[in-house]
Amino acid sequence: MIKKIDYFRSLAEKTLSLKRLKHTLGVEVTAIELAGIHGVDTEAASLAALAHDLAKKIPLEEQLEMAEKWNLIWYPEDRENLQVLHGRIAAYMIKNEHGINDKDILNAVANHTLGRPGMSRLEMIIYSADLVEPNRDFSQVDNLRKKLYDDLVVGTFLCVEHTLTHLKNSNKIPHPLTLETYKDLKKLLLNQD
Repeated sequence: MIKKIDYFRSLAEKTLSLKRLKHTLGVEVTAIELAGIHGVDTEAASLAALAHDLAKKIPLEEQLEMAEKWNLIWYPEDRENLQVLHGRIAAYMIKNEHGINDKDILNAVANHTLGRPGMSRLEMIIYSADLVEPNRDFSQVDNLRKKLYDDLVVGTFLCVEHTLTHLKNSNKIPHPLTLETYKDLKKLLLNQD
């Protein structure tokens, strides 16, 4: 796995802009820390973090063409929010072009933008690390980081809630998959009590 991680770090360095690379390396650091705390494979967290934005710089119209070709359009809203496709495209690419077959890693990459009901712990880590990595600086980020380190499910729920609040305050309609993710995590938390 170490060789694959080195390969994907190199691929990220070659593929991403300097700003996106800095973000990706921040996601990797955060994902490894969270994985270590919450008993998740740190190498899987590293690889998923390094791969999560590999398709980000592909122009949106090309992403749409790729998503249509590879059957990655899952909701009508995907066509209205093309920026949500890059995770699914990256997952498809790392599986079909780079031989990554670990379903948990593929799901973590594919679902890092919108989440999904029934997320694994690795998926929660990549989703949340994407929001709270060290280069992020917004008013609630320190609180979200603390919650994630204390309790992964609670922290992820709060990250999804933060995203929904941000969208509402920006007068943007949330993607139905994010709403489903929120409801699923809320139900999971209610059943823990």
